[in-house]
Amino acid sequence: MNPPTLSPSDVSNAITSALVQGGSQWLVATIVAFLPVLWTLTLMLHLGRPYVIRTLRRCGLRLGADVWWMSYLLLRDGVMVVTFALSWIFFQPNLVTSLSFPITGPVAALLLLAALAVKVTRRIDDDPNAYRISTVLLVVGATLYYGPLALGIEATSQSHLSGFIGAVTSSNNPMVALDVMWVSLLGVTLVLGFMFIRALMNAQRTMVRRSAAPKVRHAKGSALPTA
Repeated sequence: MNPPTLSPSDVSNAITSALVQGGSQWLVATIVAFLPVLWTLTLMLHLGRPYVIRTLRRCGLRLGADVWWMSYLLLRDGVMVVTFALSWIFFQPNLVTSLSFPITGPVAALLLLAALAVKVTRRIDDDPNAYRISTVLLVVGATLYYGPLALGIEATSQSHLSGFIGAVTSSNNPMVALDVMWVSLLGVTLVLGFMFIRALMNAQRTMVRRSAAPKVRHAKGSALPTA
């Protein structure tokens, strides 16, 4: 019996499909492997704020201090945004049920977004209470991410952790992982909605102030001199 012959189009389609599937798997694996680095960098930059402030106090040049502070703020907040953006893979149901993800990964992403919301809505660099709240959110979120990752996914060779590995890996508990993901996704939606409403209210206040300022200046300029 002769084997079935493949047309050139079938061969090209098979190669394209293999490249697409292999590329997507490689991209997901790279993101999962790089997220611990981003989480660590996020914690280092956030908790390193006192060191940056002490360094600024020793800086004699005002321009240099401003550049150093603005660079630190952009790097700190930018790393947090990138970390949350890459953590969005924990909200993909097909990936959660088929790959070995930390089962509390969506909760960690939610707490990271909550810390970002605190930074956006409050001046954490001037408000010690806001800085403490964001610190607690980041530390708890990192713990929920590092714990299952280190003791579950990265410890598969340890037989005495087999029970823990099965409990904190998303592919071993797909139903629980999906429940955690949907609840966390609801929390993300609420936090994003709060941030949007807060930004809209701030924009409206700014527009009202700018529209009222010329009227005040005109009223002051039109006042008649007293005798």
